[in-house]
Amino acid sequence: MENGNSFKPSLRLIDATMLVAGSMIGSGIFIVSADITRNVGSAGWLLFVWLITGFMTLTAALSYGELSAMFPKAGGQYIYLKQAYSPLVGFLYGWSFFTVIQTATIAAVGVAFAKFTAYLLPQFSEDLVAINLGFITISPAQLLSILVIVLLTYINTRGVNSGKIVQTIFTMAKLLSLLGLIVFGLFAVKSSVWTENWHDAWSLHNLRPDGTITSYTTIAALGAIASAMVGSIFSSDSWNNVTFIAGEIKNPKRNIGLSLALGTLIVTLIYISTNVMYTGVLSLHNIAAADKDRVGVAASQQIFGTSGTVIIALLIMISTFGCNNGLIMSGARVYYSMAKDGLFFKKVGSLNKNSVPGFGLWLQCVFACLWSLSGKYGNLLDMISFVVVVFYVLTIIGIFILRKKMPDAERPYKAFGYPVLPVIYIIMGLAFCLLLIKYKPAYTWPGLLITLSGIPVYYLIGGRKQGKPVELVEGL
Repeated sequence: MENGNSFKPSLRLIDATMLVAGSMIGSGIFIVSADITRNVGSAGWLLFVWLITGFMTLTAALSYGELSAMFPKAGGQYIYLKQAYSPLVGFLYGWSFFTVIQTATIAAVGVAFAKFTAYLLPQFSEDLVAINLGFITISPAQLLSILVIVLLTYINTRGVNSGKIVQTIFTMAKLLSLLGLIVFGLFAVKSSVWTENWHDAWSLHNLRPDGTITSYTTIAALGAIASAMVGSIFSSDSWNNVTFIAGEIKNPKRNIGLSLALGTLIVTLIYISTNVMYTGVLSLHNIAAADKDRVGVAASQQIFGTSGTVIIALLIMISTFGCNNGLIMSGARVYYSMAKDGLFFKKVGSLNKNSVPGFGLWLQCVFACLWSLSGKYGNLLDMISFVVVVFYVLTIIGIFILRKKMPDAERPYKAFGYPVLPVIYIIMGLAFCLLLIKYKPAYTWPGLLITLSGIPVYYLIGGRKQGKPVELVEGL
């Protein structure tokens, strides 16, 4: 508690659900199906990649419900890992979360907003130069991205209710807009395209943009599926952000688990339906060879004609704006919890007069803006999909550990399908990571090195003194 302030439980179940769904849906669903199609080469396998990703996301979300009910506090996954393993493991998650996972994602989503704004206002094009400093050139798209990040950060420093209003409005708008795109798309399905795409739906092969087809060996096929899932997993990530803001959710022991289940289910259904629609209006070659991978733009042009570009640009602007609000709102709560444990700058562990971690929000803003300027976040985000899944697997293994360590702890909600579903997720997650290590090492080592670089930092700031357990009580 600082200056008489503490987190105020202001978010209802609907608000928490909108945070889950809104943080998940950014620009990925409009883009990554191109790369997935190039990797798997058929409509059936395209849908399968999204289905298996949806299954993993739902399973993880339902498993997290148990942990969120046990530890209904700000910090979410950082707290769970700290309790199940050690303060060091929790810190390594928080370290990678701050240095790359959250801040680079905010930057990527911000630049995506700017790129699609340029469809309507060409002066914001990423191909133009707004500032040339010699050692770095800055595009109008990057400047607009920074402006949006700063604006949303300011809104969220005004209190959780300000962020909640933006989140709920923009998430509702994007869900309705996506639903509209799907419905109009299904009405525009071309029987010839549908038949062509689905007549050999389960032939797994590499499909290059020029139309060249290359078959896989059995083992290489598994690597191709894992590679394809990098995009779908990234597009389905950030569902856990609601756990970071647990201290501001009403009846968190009930509503966090419910919001995780509802939010991930809604998004999974929308993602699968969107890809079904893609296969009805675009040939597989057109999906794989979409200009700059913008499958959503190509589909919208088929559905709405020349106005399709404007429609999809507006939809993605709404989607990315709402997505970034959710990321910005929730991220600072992780740094707050780390600071409370003496593992981050002390000032980050204080709340402002509006009962939110204002300093943490602005620090996150600075790093996200630096990532926006660097232009290096895109490849890095692919590279950290490995690390993200590793931490998800560790967290779900933590459910088993905590049932041994804290058998008598209150568990208002228990992991759905325990132990079968959590074990299935662990096996699938480990298989995904091992296949990436073998077939896409460039996607694994950079993220892993960033995470491991936190070990000396942990000991440098006196991490060995940490280790007090978090009390199992509601609030802070």
